[in-house]
Amino acid sequence: MLNFARSAALVAILAMPLGGCFTQSLTHGHVVSTEAIEEISVGSSREQVELLLGTPSTTSDLDGEAYYYISQRTETVAFFKPTIIDQRVVAVYFDEEGFVKDMGSYGLEDGKVVDYLNRKTRTGGADYGFLTQILRGAQNPSMRL
Repeated sequence: MLNFARSAALVAILAMPLGGCFTQSLTHGHVVSTEAIEEISVGSSREQVELLLGTPSTTSDLDGEAYYYISQRTETVAFFKPTIIDQRVVAVYFDEEGFVKDMGSYGLEDGKVVDYLNRKTRTGGADYGFLTQILRGAQNPSMRL
């Protein structure tokens, strides 16, 4: 019985480092089912799209209105950085009257990874530190914040 207890303890101790090697999968965003997409056809109204697919992840008004439903599936092994396994963007394009004129479904194979979870927005200007901003303000006192 003592040998069994020692063997069990040895197995438990050797298995502990492997406990951190489990894989965790997470899904972010708005996952749209294939059945819901199939129910939408050219000519459907904006209200029908919202009823079937829900509120879009983001919208666009360039070249007509468009709804985008974005989802992303990541996988994390132990303490490593998450890896993007799948990304889907379902795009619904509307005409001027608010009816569906076209649809598209895009994935990782269609282009580069879109980092829609990044909380930083880059601006067109240079990034200046606090002291540089003060000195630039002293050079041009007409600048007001």
